[in-house]
Amino acid sequence: MKAARFIVRGRVQGVFFRASAREHAATLRLDGHARNLGDGSVELVVQGDAAAIDRMETWLHDGPPAAEVTELYREDLGVHDMPAGFHILG
Repeated sequence: MKAARFIVRGRVQGVFFRASAREHAATLRLDGHARNLGDGSVELVVQGDAAAIDRMETWLHDGPPAAEVTELYREDLGVHDMPAGFHILG
């Protein structure tokens, strides 16, 4: 299993970005979490099949319909011991 951390910038808070990401992660069978950051961006950490993580990255470039993604950063991580499922944090 692979893991990656994403930082998504733009109009990504208050547009159901985290909830939409959770739904998309579930369809891709990814574990992880999403949380809002104080600078207005959203952080996602996902773990699962490498191809599924790549598909999540593709989705993150646009996000849900109300979002406007202006920047997407990806950091590949080593294997993490994440709880099953995808969770929205604080």
